[in-house]
Amino acid sequence: GNRIPTWNQLVHEGDFKRALERLLDTNNFPEFTGTTCPAPCEEACVLGINESPVAIKSTELAIIEYGFSKGWIKPHPPQVRTRKRVCIIGSGPAGLAAAQQLNRAGHLVQVIERADRGGGLLMYGIPSMKLDKTGKVLRRLQLLKDEGIEF
Repeated sequence: GNRIPTWNQLVHEGDFKRALERLLDTNNFPEFTGTTCPAPCEEACVLGINESPVAIKSTELAIIEYGFSKGWIKPHPPQVRTRKRVCIIGSGPAGLAAAQQLNRAGHLVQVIERADRGGGLLMYGIPSMKLDKTGKVLRRLQLLKDEGIEF
């Protein structure tokens, strides 16, 4: 479901830890969406009729980056493995999200990428001025490796 009102309220209350938990319930990589999404929801926000619309994109990015700065974002390898093996072809956003979800379910996940490094569209399709490859993409790829995903 839509957790945006929940994490917005938690940020308003100063509870960034719980806001981060709610954000990560429905978004695998808010550091990517909070950076690159054109945020059409903000333009369509009904609050914009009378006041400024809710700044979802910047709030989302602030929550995840605060979480990283506080050390709250850590690898969480699954407690139990199913011993089932899954191969994901392509390491763009969809491939990485699928790999993370399948890994969390306990499967052994390998991601195959034709390029010289992971990230797919994140690494090669979005200009560096819009998405920090080292600070965001490589940081997330390392976190996924630390959770047990093979690249």
